[in-house]
Amino acid sequence: MTLIHVPRPDLRSAMDPTRPVNALLKAQIRHLHDAENNLPLRHQTDIYINAIKTEGEAAEYIRQVTTAIHEAHEAAAALRKRGIAITAAAEKPARKTKSAGSGKKKNNKKNGPKT
Repeated sequence: MTLIHVPRPDLRSAMDPTRPVNALLKAQIRHLHDAENNLPLRHQTDIYINAIKTEGEAAEYIRQVTTAIHEAHEAAAALRKRGIAITAAAEKPARKTKSAGSGKKKNNKKNGPKT
């Protein structure tokens, strides 16, 4: 098998804050916007995603939404940890059991007209 050498990317040109966003970044922004809309209002960024035109703006939006998701998760975990105190609970009703003779009886006759 022939070994193919792939050159390492130049890290200085890998991310250019002034470069226009590409289709992959636009798809990621839309995906994060959908996730952001599921967050509580206090955690949403209120950034208009159609105004994002450069990689730098996209990076800032992605950072803010990722931070908001983590904060919302931590807030929800704190509520779950605190728990809900239930002062009174109703007893579960007793389960009814079927008696041997109840229910529909099986019809052993064949379907069709009687002769």
